[in-house]
Amino acid sequence: MATGIHLRVYTYENRKIHGQLQYEWLLEQARGIGIHGGSAFRAIAGYGRHGQLHEQGFFELAGEQPVLVEFIASEDECHALLDQIRQEGLALFHATTVIEYGTTAP
Repeated sequence: MATGIHLRVYTYENRKIHGQLQYEWLLEQARGIGIHGGSAFRAIAGYGRHGQLHEQGFFELAGEQPVLVEFIASEDECHALLDQIRQEGLALFHATTVIEYGTTAP
């Protein structure tokens, strides 16, 4: 078992940075730092700090679905990714949890 950080970053599926979708940019930045894996998940419905509900299924809301991007990383890797996000001036909500992780392989 190892100890690390579970980092969760929230964005929306249509948000871009440098012409690239933010969730794709986050995954690429994490890979460049050396974080071994990351995943992006599109929500069925959700709301953020402004209280506006975004639900899947309406054409006029296409691209407005919340996206969760998460990583399991070392504390240093987590801080490096958050620093890159801040340097780009992105205002993304995030949450971190200290965890133990491992594999079931012998």
